[in-house]
Amino acid sequence: MKKNGRRKSHRLLLPITFMVGPTAGWLFAFLVLPLIYAVAMSFAKSGIYGGIVWEFSVANYADMCNPIYFRVAVKSLKLAFDTSLWCLIISYPFAYILSKISNKWKGLCMLLIMLPFWINGLIRLNGWANVLRDTGLINTALLKLGIIHKPIEMMFTNGAILFGMVYTFFPFMVLPILTSISKIDKNLIEAAQDLGATRIKTFIRVIFPLTVPGVFAGVIQVFIPSLGAFYISDIMGGGNTTLIGNLIKNQFLSARNWPLGAAFSVAMILFTLIVMRLYSKVGNLEDMA
Repeated sequence: MKKNGRRKSHRLLLPITFMVGPTAGWLFAFLVLPLIYAVAMSFAKSGIYGGIVWEFSVANYADMCNPIYFRVAVKSLKLAFDTSLWCLIISYPFAYILSKISNKWKGLCMLLIMLPFWINGLIRLNGWANVLRDTGLINTALLKLGIIHKPIEMMFTNGAILFGMVYTFFPFMVLPILTSISKIDKNLIEAAQDLGATRIKTFIRVIFPLTVPGVFAGVIQVFIPSLGAFYISDIMGGGNTTLIGNLIKNQFLSARNWPLGAAFSVAMILFTLIVMRLYSKVGNLEDMA
């Protein structure tokens, strides 16, 4: 009996091993090893003409305290916060209305939300750049109609970068909020209305608190990518605005100071882990509720 049991357990373990083994190998080769290499590089030194000198040093992390880098970090955090805020303001009512639509039309609306992802983000942003530039579609139409006498400056500004961020990451905010709203028990809303709560009070006291985990998930999915989306500021801002993502890119490609770029990357990873830890606590609160 024991031998038969062992044979059965071995038969069960073999398929699991064949499935988990390649996955673990893939993650180790393309996730763990690059992270280890980046961490090790962040404690190295940069050569005089670029390259890496493998001598232990914490100078790269000390250089991150430079006031110039600090201002870039603050600007990046502010832009990421503004992007998350505007995405939330636009996405929440959009997701709420979408949750009230019948399943027949909801699928079509979801398709329209995901449709832009079928086209490369650089192509879409360059399309918007052609629309918003001084000789673009909007300014040309307004000039011909006589509404304005000179082109409105819309491109290569902080507002253009914010617009590009919101446009790019809008779906990442809508989907988790829509999921949270769809999970709400309608009996709770009906009970609040039966107890005399108005629609506004029902939303404030019942609907919004139950969707906080979805809101937090959407904010994370927008906030963190916004910090590193250097290509958006390059296209919509014309390279005039330096964010953390641009700073890391420039250290690797222009300044050829790979150890400093790796140090910034490690700092970004640590910041991401802290935010994810906060999200896990919100998830635990949701489970307890």
